[in-house]
Formats: sequence, C-alpha cells, structure tokens
Amino acid sequence: MTFRDRHLRVFRREPVDRILWQPRIEHWYGYNKARGTLPERYRDMELLDVYDDLGCSIRPYHYFNECIRIQNADDVTNEMIPEPGGYTWITRTPAGTMTERHTTSDLATHTAEYPVKTAKDVDVLEYILRTRKVWFDHDLFRQRDELIGDRAEPMLFLPRVNMQRILIEIVGWQETAYMLADDRPLLERLVRLINETDEPVLEAVLRSPMNIINFGDNIHCSTLSPALYEEYVLPAYIERCNKLHQAGKFVSSHWDGDVKALLKYAKTSGLDGIEAITPQPQGDVTLDEVKDALGDEVFLLDGIPAIYFDETFSVEVLEECTRRLIELFAPRLVLGISDEMSSMGDIERIRIVGRMVDDYNASVAESRMNS
Repeated sequence: MTFRDRHLRVFRREPVDRILWQPRIEHWYGYNKARGTLPERYRDMELLDVYDDLGCSIRPYHYFNECIRIQNADDVTNEMIPEPGGYTWITRTPAGTMTERHTTSDLATHTAEYPVKTAKDVDVLEYILRTRKVWFDHDLFRQRDELIGDRAEPMLFLPRVNMQRILIEIVGWQETAYMLADDRPLLERLVRLINETDEPVLEAVLRSPMNIINFGDNIHCSTLSPALYEEYVLPAYIERCNKLHQAGKFVSSHWDGDVKALLKYAKTSGLDGIEAITPQPQGDVTLDEVKDALGDEVFLLDGIPAIYFDETFSVEVLEECTRRLIELFAPRLVLGISDEMSSMGDIERIRIVGRMVDDYNASVAESRMNS
C-alpha cells in the first residue's frame, strides 16, 4: 500500500498493513525557509521534497483548501491600511462598514479588534455572507491531486463551525462572554447566520471529489464550555457529519486545546476521527483518558505533543510517548504531532519517530508471515 492507500483505509475502517506516520512540519519549514535558517540538508528543498526525504506522509490541507472558492459580491470592497506593528482591515458594503485590527510579529498575526462589535456589524456581516458566491475548483483540485500523488489522500477543512468562528474570528472570547450574558438574541442571530450561510460551502464540498473532510475548529474547552458545545456545536456537527457520510465522505475535527471536559462528546458527535488531541504535559489529558473516550469507534490523528520535538525534552521522552501511542491506538491510527512542530523544533526527531514506526511495521509484517 502507498501512504495514500493507508490514509484512506484508516478512515474507511479497512485493514491497513502499517501505521501511517504523518507529522505536520509546515510551520517549521516556512519559518526557517523565510529566514534562511533551514538545515543545510534541506536548504534547497521544497516542502514536499523534505517530506519525501524524511520518508513520511503529509497532511495536505493547505494544498486543497484553496479548492473552495469564495467570492464576495462586487459591491463588497476591502482596504488594508498598514500601521506600525500591524494593520487595519476595512470592509465596505451597502449595509455599512466593518473594521478589524491586527498586530503582526515574526511568528504570527494577532487580532487586536474583532470585526463584530454591535448589531450593526452583524448587519454588515450578513450582507457579506448572503451575497457571496461559493464553488469548488475542480481544475485546481486535479492539479493539486497530481502534485501530492501517493503521499496522502486529499484533505481540506471547512470554515470553523458557528460558536468557534464567533469566539476565534468574529467577536472574540471576551466580547462573546458579554454577549452571552447581555444580548443572547444577538448571539443566536449570529449562530443562525453562520449555520445558514455555511450551507453553500458544505454543498460545494458534498459535490466535490474530496473523500476526507476536516472541521478545522481548534476546539479548546477553556473557551468553549461543555454547555456551549452541547447547545451549538454538537447539533451542527451531527447535521454536517450526516450529510457528509451520506455522500460517502469521512470526517475528522481538530481539537488542539484543553479538551478533557469535552472528550465525553467524542463518540456522539458523528466524527470518524479526532485530530490533534494534545496529551499532557502540553494538554490536559492523558493518553489513557483519550483512549477511553475514543474507544474503538473514533480513531486518533496525531497524539505526540509538539513540545517533544523541541530540545526541552529528551529523545527518550519522545520515544516513550510514541511507544505508548502505538500500544494504545494501533493499527487504526494516523500518527502525528499535536498539532505542529514549532519553528525551533529538531527536524531529526521526525526521523527518530519514523524509525520507530518502521520497526513496529516490520515486526507486524514478520508476525503475519510467521502466523
């Protein structure tokens, strides 16, 4: 089997001959490439060449996410105004103007002012979302599919679900808390708006050749409480998963924060797999707690804390975690980093885990031959 074969078979609950090792090193590569600090071995390599050299699969989201095309109406315009340490983004529509501010650094862009602050801002957002056009770019898909080849099954992630988009992108955590307390009808309006205007995106994906869909939600129970998950996210997940499953597609979701309080929903959310659950000491759960929550019904993508690829922790700690993950979750496992290696990570630790996976896979193959 190729990496691509194994990748899809794990989602299909079909037998696989080996564990799939699929780390995410895009941030490490992009940061060091831009600054000229890639190790000499990789200095002249493109990202896919690095993955090939490391002998592992790729989580190919950023190759296929662009296949979902979203175009605002002609009367919606955007202006970016550069400022010291960041920029202001102004969106103008017939319904009014919406403003947001961002600060920038070497590593990230941070939201300093969210776009939705008042009911008038919701009017503007509604105009934008209800007048935009959405389609799937099949030509681009074919190009990217050929580029990725057998390295992985194509994957993309959908825009964040209702409450997660409100918390992370539209309103922000603090103002959402105030809205929950002071203006629940406005929050309910935002949730309905997102649910309804996400339907064209979902329909485009349902008609696409994509087999694996991810909910790129960055679930974190310190901001998304069990009550909010149950009231808003869970119904949307179940509805989305039902539609995607009926179309023959498979679904995972990205839970990369503290998730102990939400793991009780792992088996009831309609998901085939959960990505990026981060164990202690980086997250708030143990590997045994993750296994108990997922059981045999839901499989794990990733599992190795990203900090284990930094020199803060010994190689022995990384190896012990890898062994325990294989012991608990193999063979229906897409082993990876929860969720990406940092810009300061040691890329050679990717090879260390790769050798452990190879040794395990070889032992399984030998056992089958002798049985």
